Amino acid sequence: MFIQVIQGRCNDPDRMRQLTEEWRAQLGPTAEGWLGGTYGITDDGEAVAVVRFDSREAASRNSARPEQGEWWQQMEACFDGEVTVHDCDNAMLFLGGGSDEAGFVQVIQGRIDDPERFRHFMERPMDALHEVRPEIIGGTLAMEPDGWFVQTIAFRTEEEARAGEQKQMPPEVRGEFEDTMAHVSDQRFLDLHRPWFASAG
Repeated sequence: MFIQVIQGRCNDPDRMRQLTEEWRAQLGPTAEGWLGGTYGITDDGEAVAVVRFDSREAASRNSARPEQGEWWQQMEACFDGEVTVHDCDNAMLFLGGGSDEAGFVQVIQGRIDDPERFRHFMERPMDALHEVRPEIIGGTLAMEPDGWFVQTIAFRTEEEARAGEQKQMPPEVRGEFEDTMAHVSDQRFLDLHRPWFASAG
């Protein structure tokens, strides 16, 4: 799987969401290899789109379509200043990838000095974690070769997410989790209180 992350300061949230919905309805059905996306805007106006394709090549073909360029010109007007794009070949789903019914999404960004170690940890069975934290309904992880990463974690509600944060991680994974997170730097948390989603099919 390939994930493209698009970020920037949003000046028109309503228009941004409208354009996203138009893309899903009009361009999504003919976008070869497009799998879906998670979208949202933080309370202080930072827009984040985490878009999934089955390959980098599929994403590149979509970007090259004339109709995609025309749509992006409209979307670009919803941003103030620079728009950052991260292309991540090292990408995966965990706990089934989440749900389009999620009411709250936390986006975690940072840098890790050993991306493969992080991926290995995320690929391990999570039955024990899910038993303790049933409010986590899945998410995505995407990493660049230099260790930059973005993780989305979907929850049913923010209230459940905050309550779950107070719980101890299962002992069988706590040590490895703490050791893995010790290698993370420049961590940021972006809360999407009103996320929206799109899925192919």
